[in-house]
Amino acid sequence: MSWFEALVLGILQGLTEYLPVSSSGHLTIGSALFGIEGEDNLTFTIVVHVATVLSTLVILWKEIDWIFRGLFKFQMNAETKYMINILVSMIPIGIVGVFFKDTVEEIFSSGLLIVGIMLLVTAALLTFSYYAKPRIKENISLKDAFIIGIAQACAVMPGLSRSGTTIATGLMLGDKKEKLAQFSFLMVIPPILGEALLDGMKIIEGASESGAEVSLTALIVGFLGAFISGCIACKWMINIVKKGKLVYFGIYCAIVGVAIIIYSLIG
Repeated sequence: MSWFEALVLGILQGLTEYLPVSSSGHLTIGSALFGIEGEDNLTFTIVVHVATVLSTLVILWKEIDWIFRGLFKFQMNAETKYMINILVSMIPIGIVGVFFKDTVEEIFSSGLLIVGIMLLVTAALLTFSYYAKPRIKENISLKDAFIIGIAQACAVMPGLSRSGTTIATGLMLGDKKEKLAQFSFLMVIPPILGEALLDGMKIIEGASESGAEVSLTALIVGFLGAFISGCIACKWMINIVKKGKLVYFGIYCAIVGVAIIIYSLIG
């Protein structure tokens, strides 16, 4: 992997992790175009995912600080309830990670057709949530947190946007736009870090058997590209959700999804 490829893929990851267009789908498309696969791709994916987590910590630091300050008061306050909601939202993705990880990895290696189909599903979700007019709830409930968590678990499919799926689900449940983007971005931090740790252990265990390596320069460039673009996209996405403009991303996903499906069938 060259430094230029790493930069492009890093920026792609940082932008698409927060914009509702599927980071996994776009990374799969980008990697296929550059001909990058195997352990090189896995190592790089871990690095850029950690970079986007750090960008979340930077942009939402005030909210994170608020949660932990409340937690250390050791009482059932708003901050503790918020953390409980995040923990509950992690249950479905935890089940998928423990019991269906191999199945998910097989799906990721099945080619671009599934990415195109899931991009169309993302487009449908974003469009439906835009036109749906449910009642507006003041706070995200425990039940809603779990349902949004199920949406996040479904979004392990390549091409199905995690942020788009979770935010669209929350909108259809009637949760406030202002709180959904923040919750969606915070709830993904533990799963991403946990997956990065497990995949890192997998790389270390297989290092002696695999000759695949990715240069330190490519990793640094990819990390910086993902971190900087992630900070921009995270801030931008929060404002987009408040304004309710997700339908335009639905149109984009539909166009890209159709193009990828056609390419897969005739390529």
